[in-house]
Amino acid sequence: MKTTPLNKIHKALGAKMLPFAGFEMPIQYEGVNAEHEVVRTKVGVFDVSHMGNFFVKGKDALNFLQYITSNDISKLLPGKIQYSCFPNEQNGIVDDLLVYQIDHDSYMLVVNGANIDKDWDWINKYAKKFSVELDDLSDQYSILAVQGPNAPAVLQKLAGVRKDLKNLKYYTWTRADIAGHKDVLVSATGYTGEKGYEIYVKNDKVKDIWNALLEQGKEFGIKPVGLGARDTLRLEKGYCLYGNDIDETTSPIEAGLGWITKFTKKFINSENLKKQKEQGVNRKLVGFKLKGKGIARHGYDIVDVNGNKIGIVTSGTMSPTLKEAIGMGYVPVEKSKPGSEIMIQIRNKEVPAEVIKLPFV
Repeated sequence: MKTTPLNKIHKALGAKMLPFAGFEMPIQYEGVNAEHEVVRTKVGVFDVSHMGNFFVKGKDALNFLQYITSNDISKLLPGKIQYSCFPNEQNGIVDDLLVYQIDHDSYMLVVNGANIDKDWDWINKYAKKFSVELDDLSDQYSILAVQGPNAPAVLQKLAGVRKDLKNLKYYTWTRADIAGHKDVLVSATGYTGEKGYEIYVKNDKVKDIWNALLEQGKEFGIKPVGLGARDTLRLEKGYCLYGNDIDETTSPIEAGLGWITKFTKKFINSENLKKQKEQGVNRKLVGFKLKGKGIARHGYDIVDVNGNKIGIVTSGTMSPTLKEAIGMGYVPVEKSKPGSEIMIQIRNKEVPAEVIKLPFV
C-alpha cells in the first residue's frame, strides 16, 4: 500500500488509518462529526496527496483536451480551473477531474487517486493522434486542502502582505510564497461547499507547510480532518464521488453533470451523449431524506411501495449538520422530481424517503 509523505505525522496525531484508493490514509482524528463541524464553522486541513497530477503540454494540448474531456477547454485561460470528466465510449465516465491551465499550451489534470493508472492509460491511448507531451508526476506532488469559513484568514497569514489570497476567485489559481517556500501553486476550488484552497507542493516541502498551517492557524481554530468528514461534507452539498455516484456505467447526463458536458465541440462519445440530452434518459441521480429510522448505504436497493426494485443508493450518511439521514441514488425519471416518495430497502425493512432538491445544506 502506498503512503503520503505525511503518513507518520498522521499517526503521531492519533489518526485512524485505513486503505483508500491504494493508499494508507487518515479517515479520522477526533471523530467524523467533530471534524465535519470544524470545517463548517472554522477551518480544517486535509491531506489529499493521493490524488493524481498529470501534465499536458504541446501545440495540440488544447485540441487533445477538447477531445478527451466533456467540458469546453477553450473557455480556460492561464490561472483558471475547470471541472470536467473523461467520457468513455459506452455513455459512462472514466473519471471526473479538474483541469488547470498553467500556460498558453500547458495544463495540469488533477484526477482521483484510485484511478491514476486507469486514467493514465486512457489519455495515452488517445494522445498518439496529437502533438502533445504527457507527464505523470503524481508521485512527486503533495496536495493539502484547507477548507472552512476561516480558510482565507489562515492562507493570508501564511502568504503575508505581498500576496492577496483572501480574494482569490473561485476556480482560479495563483502562485504565492507559503511558509518560506517560494512560488507555491495555490488554488480555490474545494469539495466541501465551504470557502477553501488547495496547496500543491513537491513532496519535500509538504511537512513544513502542514506544520505551518496547524501552527499559524491555531487562532482560527484549525484542525486536521480525515477523509470520513470529507465524505459527509461533500454529500451534504450533493457533490458526486467517483466509484459511488458516478462510474463507467453512469452517464454525465444521468448524473446531473450536463453542465460540464458541452456539445459545442466534438469529444469522445459526444454524439451518443447529445442524443441522451435531446431524447432524455430513463434514470436520474437524486438526493433524498429518510422519513423513517435507518441510514441508506451505498448499494442498498431503492424500491416502490410494492417492494419492486426501481433504483440503487449510491451514497448515504447521517448528516452531521441536519441530524437527518440523507443520501443520493439513481431512480426512474418519473420518481426524480422533488417531493417524490421512494422507499429504501434497509436490511429487511422498507424505509420511506422523500426526493429533495440538492444541495442538502
